[in-house]
Amino acid sequence: MCGILAVLGCGDESQGKRVHVLELSRRLKHRGPDWSGLHQVADNYLCHQRLAIIDPASGDQPLYNEDKSIAVAVNGEVYNHEELRARLSGHRFRTGSDCEVIAHLVSHPTHTSLLLLLDI
Repeated sequence: MCGILAVLGCGDESQGKRVHVLELSRRLKHRGPDWSGLHQVADNYLCHQRLAIIDPASGDQPLYNEDKSIAVAVNGEVYNHEELRARLSGHRFRTGSDCEVIAHLVSHPTHTSLLLLLDI
C-alpha cells in the first residue's frame, strides 16, 4: 500500500518548508518502500511513497498529463487501464502505469463521462 501526503495552501514556499514536507513524506516510507516523489506548485505539495506493483520501472508518482497541468498520486489499481488508453489514443503516455490514465482522463474535454468508466 502506498503512502500519500498533500500539503495545500500552507502559505510558505521556502526551502525550509520543502525540507519539512519531505521529512513528513519519509515517515510514510513503510507504506511504499520502492520510490518517493514530490510535486510542488507554489505553497502546495503532493508527495508519494510508492509500493510498485504495475510498471515498477517507470510508474513513479506523482503522474502527469502531457503538459503537467494535472498531477495525481494514486493508491490503487485501474483494472481497465488498457481500454481507457485506447479511448485516449490522442494522448501521449509517459509510463506503463495503470494509474497514469487518471491524469489524462481529468484533462480530457469529456472527463466527467470518462471518469465514470474507471474500473477501480
